[in-house]
Amino acid sequence: MSKQFWDERNARPQQHYLVEPRYLAGGGDLRHVTEYLRASGWKDLSRAGGPIVFDSPDRTVRLGFDPLVRPGGWTIRGKASGHQEAWHAALGHRTPVEIVAGFTDALTRSGSAHAPNPWAPLERQGWEAKPGPQVTAVSPDQNAWMQWHESGAGEAHWWASARTEHGTAWHAVFSPTTPMHLVEAFSAALADPKPVMRPRGMFPPSNRIRTTSVSVLPAELSAWQQARITAARAAVWARSNWAGARPRTTTPAAVPYSPTGQAHARR
Repeated sequence: MSKQFWDERNARPQQHYLVEPRYLAGGGDLRHVTEYLRASGWKDLSRAGGPIVFDSPDRTVRLGFDPLVRPGGWTIRGKASGHQEAWHAALGHRTPVEIVAGFTDALTRSGSAHAPNPWAPLERQGWEAKPGPQVTAVSPDQNAWMQWHESGAGEAHWWASARTEHGTAWHAVFSPTTPMHLVEAFSAALADPKPVMRPRGMFPPSNRIRTTSVSVLPAELSAWQQARITAARAAVWARSNWAGARPRTTTPAAVPYSPTGQAHARR
């Protein structure tokens, strides 16, 4: 086809939708996750027609995505390293990529110096703490929740899920040894009130979501995607140029929420 055809096509606005709440927006474009990892120096081990597989630059973390097996979805495994025990996480294939990226983007960064608190982002967005044997925070619309679930001695994990009137939309499970700054990054992305963008026909039907139609030029979409990749590359450059300039910090493994920071409903 001619260059003029593609120029004209790229000049035409395309219909997209801003969808909220984001945790009911459907899976989205996997490249939102994978292209950021690639730009951050992760090695793509995927095979044509097979599952997505990426290894971290130091080979301590492996990420996979396979929609063809049950239950399928995202799996992330971290090897034991230093004071950090081995850990794993599993996120359903319909987990919105923006929420998955909250977790996976954090894999490319070091843990912060402050003590992570996965409940804090939920509290800031008005999620409500529910009493019971398990510590649970529920979204204001009651359609998503996050929980520290302990089923017995030595059997505990972080668990999050969302649902529509049709049933469970997705769920995510994190081992108790998952670095807590990663769990906090996940909860921040989960509770983020900003809508996410989906093409027409690429979000699930539900009367529990709100949509706003917008016209977007392909060049605008490309620019937004490129900005995210550029940010990842800039972070890699900054780390390589300032390696050793900061003291190393260790991030504690995930532990149950303490009552002193209990999430509560906003008034």
